[in-house]
Amino acid sequence: MTGNDILLWDETLFKDPSVLEPDYLPEYFPHRESQLNGLRFALRPALRGMRPLNCLLVGPPGTGKTSAVMKVFGEVEAHATGIVTVKVNCQIDSTRFAVMSRIYRKLFGISPPNSGVAFRKIFEAVVNFLVSSEKVLLVALDDLNYLCYEGHANEVMYSLLRAHEQYPGTKIGIIGIVNDSSDLYCLDSRVNSVFLPEDIPFPRYESAEILDILKDRVKYGFYPKVISDELLELVVSYVERTGDLRVGIDLLKRSGFNAERRGSRTISSEDVEKAYEASKLLHLCRSISLLSGPEKHLLELIAKRGEVQAGELYKSFHELTQLGYTRFYGIVNKLQVLNYIDADFTGKGQRGRTRIIKTKFRAEDVLNCLEKK
Repeated sequence: MTGNDILLWDETLFKDPSVLEPDYLPEYFPHRESQLNGLRFALRPALRGMRPLNCLLVGPPGTGKTSAVMKVFGEVEAHATGIVTVKVNCQIDSTRFAVMSRIYRKLFGISPPNSGVAFRKIFEAVVNFLVSSEKVLLVALDDLNYLCYEGHANEVMYSLLRAHEQYPGTKIGIIGIVNDSSDLYCLDSRVNSVFLPEDIPFPRYESAEILDILKDRVKYGFYPKVISDELLELVVSYVERTGDLRVGIDLLKRSGFNAERRGSRTISSEDVEKAYEASKLLHLCRSISLLSGPEKHLLELIAKRGEVQAGELYKSFHELTQLGYTRFYGIVNKLQVLNYIDADFTGKGQRGRTRIIKTKFRAEDVLNCLEKK
């Protein structure tokens, strides 16, 4: 390393570190134009003071669902004073009271008392405000499936979707965000009959799309020539393994830190490879955290057994959860679709259809993530 290659103690590779944060909302938002237009169309009635169409955004983690909602919400709030937008993280606010409290805070700028106040009182304050101010409320329920896991989905959805029946003039639209539409198995007919969402799919980004997006982050996040085109291609290949764009953004940031730690003005392949060990586990732990309790239990059993026949696995799963075979079979299929496990049929067994199940990740990595749940 020559003198010119050495990064001085008061210098940095990062032009704008915020660009490489997972919650950064970029101006340039490519390869999601049809999804953005679908959202804009569904919300258009709200611009005319009408109740908007409900939406359901479905796609794997890191495919731009939440960012798309926040981008459209920003556009709406900039041009329409008669609309209030609220994003609720259902991993954090997973009860009817918590969801309504989040909405109350957005409307009134203060939190409601967290004890001694009935849900109905907070709910009435919200809907009375909406009616008297003639405002339309747009609520994005991010990770809506968590309300299912906690058993509160139907009461939350029912309260919001049917508010106008008890309080005429109330106009509320819901945008549900989930990784898999089958996660909403818990919604009952009372809710489904009024939810009737516009489905907006968010497929995984393709290789060229990932490269395009990460090039933009590099352009604004780093100073020129910090990372080569060849190394950026390596980052893209790592992102393709997980399908989660956030892994690539985290990988760029960690690679930059690794280069700075070495006092280098450029990122090396070793910086990227070392960063990937941390980034891939970040992705794995984040995605495992989104699984329901029974799904985590089954994944833990598989990780502990290494390789196990489906019949034996079901016995252990049933003893642990008391759930039946149909639910077990559905979870196995979901874990396979999400790329956590291999569940291949072998030629063994009474009918030649025995399923051998094993995790695709290192067992210790899976178990470490499950310990953090």
